[in-house]
Amino acid sequence: MPSPRLLSFALCAALASLAHADDAKPAPEQPPLTEQTQRSGGQLPAEQQRVNFDHAELHFSVDPAQQTLDAEARLTFTARETTDVLLLDLDPHLAIAQLTVDGKALTQGQWSNPEGRLRIALPKPLAKGGKAVVDIRYGGKPHVAKKAPWDGGFVWSHASDGQPWIATAVEGEGCDLFWPCIDHPQGKPDLVDTYITVPKSLAAPGNGTLVEIKEHGDTHTYHWRAKHPTTYAISINIGPFDVLKGNYHSRYGNTIPMQMWYLRGHEAQAKQLFGEFPRMLDFFEQQIGPYPFGDEKMGVVETPHLGMEHQTINAYGNGYPRSEYNFDWLLQHEFSHEWFGNQVTNADWDDMWIHEAFGTYMQPLYGQYLYGDMPYFSMLQNERSMVKNAFPIVKGQSLYEDDVYNAEHGPGNDIYYKGSLMLHTLRQMIGDQAFFESVRRLVYGRPDPKPGNFAPHYATTKDYIDIVNQVSGRKLDWFFDVYLREAALPTLETQHEGNTLHLHWRVPHDKPFPMPVEVQVGDQLVVVPMNGGDTSIPAPAGTLVIVDPHSKVLREMPHFAEYQQWKKEQAEKKAKAGK
Repeated sequence: MPSPRLLSFALCAALASLAHADDAKPAPEQPPLTEQTQRSGGQLPAEQQRVNFDHAELHFSVDPAQQTLDAEARLTFTARETTDVLLLDLDPHLAIAQLTVDGKALTQGQWSNPEGRLRIALPKPLAKGGKAVVDIRYGGKPHVAKKAPWDGGFVWSHASDGQPWIATAVEGEGCDLFWPCIDHPQGKPDLVDTYITVPKSLAAPGNGTLVEIKEHGDTHTYHWRAKHPTTYAISINIGPFDVLKGNYHSRYGNTIPMQMWYLRGHEAQAKQLFGEFPRMLDFFEQQIGPYPFGDEKMGVVETPHLGMEHQTINAYGNGYPRSEYNFDWLLQHEFSHEWFGNQVTNADWDDMWIHEAFGTYMQPLYGQYLYGDMPYFSMLQNERSMVKNAFPIVKGQSLYEDDVYNAEHGPGNDIYYKGSLMLHTLRQMIGDQAFFESVRRLVYGRPDPKPGNFAPHYATTKDYIDIVNQVSGRKLDWFFDVYLREAALPTLETQHEGNTLHLHWRVPHDKPFPMPVEVQVGDQLVVVPMNGGDTSIPAPAGTLVIVDPHSKVLREMPHFAEYQQWKKEQAEKKAKAGK
């Protein structure tokens, strides 16, 4: 998901994209979401833990004029243990017309959905290993996003030719905004088939592989199939699209289909963006490992909102800007989530930094891959100016999405920027070989990924710490304990007395932090171990001294806080002047 201020160099591009989406209709007055529907994640209920979500067959028919959805969901579950109930999530404003279990219609007394937690009493208990098929026909006016993708729901818009241009983006509030699901990071179905019926003048690009397009008079139905999709990464996209297609011949021997679905009239810009696909694939496959969905596609669709990491059909609404870094930051960021989010998925929202920190670090890393250190450090400097340090990145308990992304009571953008800078520091400390092996093990669950020998899986913060410890051969819990579980950054205090330089790490709650530091003394580079958190080194008076000359360590630096305060004051002055 793009951060509201994803990198300072991206702000102009983001503003340009707003002009690109001027056709989007303002959100109409609509009933407020229930607390249950508005939330995503938290502690996974016991009833949902009892089943495996095998298959979701989703049929969608959209009426753009009325902004309504007519849908049917056929869901298959296997019991992990005996259960007499199925517990799903669905916005209660989408009225259920009929609900059947294994072909038998249930009365409304056998199911209830007052607040958006759909409880279905099974006609008979399901034994361990038993299967149940639930068919739900439902519809109505789906929730409209006020500011997608940060505010979830449908986006109803029009292309320049007046035809409907529609998208969904539901990361924050969850999949239950438009289909009955398990609205939790661990609620991924094994397989999803989506059927989207639209007028023949429109197309409906979707997740996974296009199985077929069926004709029905003036309409046609797109049938897409995706394996193990992240719940919020399932999307509906409808518009007057044309498509660019090509194949990428991977270093791993497989051929990956590439697709760019763009609004008619944007062919020149789309071709330029499409031209970036192969080098991005090469970067990720070289640095991280095989594209996880190579047997499906690398897909992008132009949307009337900024963007979102919808699995194999990434939403893109950045307005095709040019950049001094010679790549589109938004496309690269959303594409990174195919690895960090869709292949490896956070087990809980408290682990969401795994998606966003790695996804954000991929932009400076890509700049380094393309042009060396200058873009790499330029982007890291931009990220550093955004770090707030108001709340820890990891709280250590099950959280809802809002607990993480809402900066008033959670880490907010720090899961992007602070997390990215932490990864930069880790890489400098353990070296490239160990760092990238740790990333591969996190993403694929093994150090030797090849097409066909891995599948999407879940991971926690502890999982990654254990991987780093194993790969580096060191116990580095202290590193993550300070950077992830403390709000404030460590401060490196220095004092130059005579011919001696004293260094001391001041750390929240006096936690151990034996972070080594490089110091340039004259023309010599000294590596200071800092095993006890402080030490002294010779530094003759008058000699040039630069602490951490290669910017390896993330630490508290007062000038960033001063700069942020100045920016805030300037914004307040501008706001007052505009009144």
